[in-house]
Amino acid sequence: MTDEKLLEIRDWHSRSVEETSELLDSPSKGLTQEEVRRRLEVFGRNRLTPPKRRSASARFFSQFTNVLIFVLLGASVVTAVLGEWVDTGVILGVVLINAIIGFIQEGKAEAALEAIRKMLSLQASVQRDGRRLDVPAEELVPGDLVFLASGDKVPADLRLVRTKSLQLQESALTGESMPVEKSEQPVAPDAPLGDRTSMAYSSTLVTYGQGTGIVVASGDRTEIGRISSMLSQVEPMQTPLLAKMAVFGRWLTVAILALTAAIFAVGVLWRGYPVPAMFLAAVGIAVAAIPEGLPVVMTITLAIGVTRMARRNAIIRRLPAVETLGSVSVICSDKTGTLTRNELTVRAVRTAQRVYEVSGTGYAPRGAIFRGEEEVSPEAEPVLLEMARAAVLCNDASLHEEGGHWTLQGDPTDGALLTFGMKSMLDPKAEGAERPRDDLIPFESEHKFMATLHHDHHGRGEVFVK
Repeated sequence: MTDEKLLEIRDWHSRSVEETSELLDSPSKGLTQEEVRRRLEVFGRNRLTPPKRRSASARFFSQFTNVLIFVLLGASVVTAVLGEWVDTGVILGVVLINAIIGFIQEGKAEAALEAIRKMLSLQASVQRDGRRLDVPAEELVPGDLVFLASGDKVPADLRLVRTKSLQLQESALTGESMPVEKSEQPVAPDAPLGDRTSMAYSSTLVTYGQGTGIVVASGDRTEIGRISSMLSQVEPMQTPLLAKMAVFGRWLTVAILALTAAIFAVGVLWRGYPVPAMFLAAVGIAVAAIPEGLPVVMTITLAIGVTRMARRNAIIRRLPAVETLGSVSVICSDKTGTLTRNELTVRAVRTAQRVYEVSGTGYAPRGAIFRGEEEVSPEAEPVLLEMARAAVLCNDASLHEEGGHWTLQGDPTDGALLTFGMKSMLDPKAEGAERPRDDLIPFESEHKFMATLHHDHHGRGEVFVK
């Protein structure tokens, strides 16, 4: 099959492993370096194409292209012609402040949108020329054989060919909070994205197990690349405020012109006033009828709203968009990672005799354990301490502190249990050294448990099950 035909295939999830390998000419020993170079020329590098960015000057001058600013600039010209320099200065000052605030906020918003293009992993483990290599993710091409392990970020869209208890966190694509168990078995051609268990998609995270997959899409042709392309193609929409101001401006212009024309005609034709005097009078009435204070107040109000929202880490790209929020009646939002942080926390522990409550949120191991209103020490509660030890040892997750912020590598449920163990004054590394793991039964949907076998250096073995 030609390279152009391969680019048109989207249903890799429904094709068998053998068919996928044959179509992509992907041998078990991996691609040769010569073939990789050829495919790089055909398919391009495995990175998202950055959108065309406007220059700083273009972003600044774009702040002067809405109807509110046009009204203000028109009012400033009229007041300058009439010699009202104080009013002119105030109006131009408002316009300039609005432009500066909009310029800064738009720069922050574009920087935030840039983050999606940094979601590809930096390195990938591949099979080439019969050897396993670590290569930059940018150099992956369709047909490459990629190895996945717990903690890896998937570097491209892969058709899985081998799995061993493989689970992926796909909340970045589907919003599903729980890891998805993967297999190499094909699924139906019309299966939705979240049900394509034979695929591993770029930017998702391996939380458990191991797997091997063939690259079927890279760069902009990945699912995350399609999302990035759709974001860059969103057409700008006029906000309700600007739409109403445009209508108001047209009606006001017509009304003012009609009024001044009528006054000019009456004064000249009926009352016999000189034409120059009536013209100046008509202009004065027109200027007085322009509500230059309205756009000033509206612009200042919107700028204050943007500043307040920025303090709460809400980035507003366009100044008038603040008003749009006031017109919202229904909000449809993804929950996982948006309204929530995709973090689980142990809140209560139940033994055969007692119920304990655990304080603290997230993965930071800061908190206490209570029995009723009384804080208890896990060392004084043997059953509680053993449950905490099981939570630490029967666990494949790890927690890392970076700049005062704790991050999880692994499954969110494992992360919550590990945090509970650390709140119980247990050190995962010390526990692992004192009771090394000898074997494990990984969690699978068929038996719905995980078990680990440990020894304590004194000939005593222990099995922990969760």
